[in-house]
Amino acid sequence: MFLFNELRNLYKFYRINKFNSLNRIYIKNLKMHNLQNLTLLIPANKESESLPIFLSELKEYSCKKLVVLQKEDIETINSISKFNEIEVFIQKNKGYGNALIEGIEKITTDYFCIINADGSMNPIYLNEMLKNCEKNDLVFATRYAKGGGSDDDNFITLFGNKFFSFLGNLLFKLSLSDILYTYVLGKTISAKNLKLKYYDFRICVELPIKAKLNSLKFISCPSIERKRIAGKKKVNAIKDGFLILTAIIILFLKKS
Repeated sequence: MFLFNELRNLYKFYRINKFNSLNRIYIKNLKMHNLQNLTLLIPANKESESLPIFLSELKEYSCKKLVVLQKEDIETINSISKFNEIEVFIQKNKGYGNALIEGIEKITTDYFCIINADGSMNPIYLNEMLKNCEKNDLVFATRYAKGGGSDDDNFITLFGNKFFSFLGNLLFKLSLSDILYTYVLGKTISAKNLKLKYYDFRICVELPIKAKLNSLKFISCPSIERKRIAGKKKVNAIKDGFLILTAIIILFLKKS
């Protein structure tokens, strides 16, 4: 057991330094936008392996970091106890959607950005997204525009993303190529005014649809999704896919 733990710690050290070295090369050659008025909203659910590595990578960025998780997730809470520069918020209600809703309500900076704890959403795009948000309410990262891509997609998730994006564009004229990707940066007050309700992964479609219905200004920016650092995806393709489909239909019927 001791040898296993030492090998795991060595692997984590390697991943942290790999992530940070790549980011330092990028940041060194980039004139960074002022990120101090931005809060990264990081929903975390059983991400004790990924989150510490990702937070180490985020040390290169001057924005605030708000990690939202459930009180039962002791392992993840303990794994990030050494990070003094972040704020940890225990969500009152369970679910991915609730983590975002409660997190957005807590944010006080002018801008927020949803970025997942698994490290798949690359922070090198924050500068460009924040710049584009000056004249928009929201900026949605997309994997399916020119310059984007994904190292984490499989056939099922690709089909689901394409299908729901097509449906959202057909019913709501969203003009988004990646409706389920919640790598989103926006004005905090604009997001708060949407009064988001869905407590689970249905919030992925509720956010862009309500943005459209409330006449918010939004655009897309290409982004390359990385493979998650560790752990497993929390989305159930069949169950969550069905819930997302019903959410789109219900929101369309309410609009009509």
